[in-house]
Amino acid sequence: MRTRRAASDSGAQLRRRVARDRRGHGLRGPLVPRGLPAHRSRSQGFDEVVLDAFAEIDGLWHDRLADLDIAVDDVPGILPHDPDSVSWPEEVEADGPIPLARMVPAGIDRRGNRTRARLIVFRRPLQRRAKSEADLLDEILAILVHQISGYLGVTEETLLAGPDAL
Repeated sequence: MRTRRAASDSGAQLRRRVARDRRGHGLRGPLVPRGLPAHRSRSQGFDEVVLDAFAEIDGLWHDRLADLDIAVDDVPGILPHDPDSVSWPEEVEADGPIPLARMVPAGIDRRGNRTRARLIVFRRPLQRRAKSEADLLDEILAILVHQISGYLGVTEETLLAGPDAL
């Protein structure tokens, strides 16, 4: 019996070793350590750019933006009202037929629960238009300024100047 256990134990060890060391190429693991910026995925990097752009506005208008959520979606899940003339409702920021962001006002959902206002930024259309990280930040900041100024009911210049400009 001991010989059988030893044989089965060595078989289990062999299987574990094969799973870790495929075809003799060494241990499998991450190429870049987690602490380095290169470890971020594209979506994580985009989320950070949106948060950086929003931080500038939030620093000025934090009290009035407490009920606004910022969300990122990969692709827009909305279609234009009229596909022939590509007309969008006021709450959609678009570049021709491609929506870039959408402001969803506060309201009541299907279950009767209250919802908060939400600004949704679409990642892939914006990343395709940006030629660099700085260009992407500028584009996102412009969209946030336009949408949030409409949400607050102030001009874009007033939004950038802060509530003291009122």
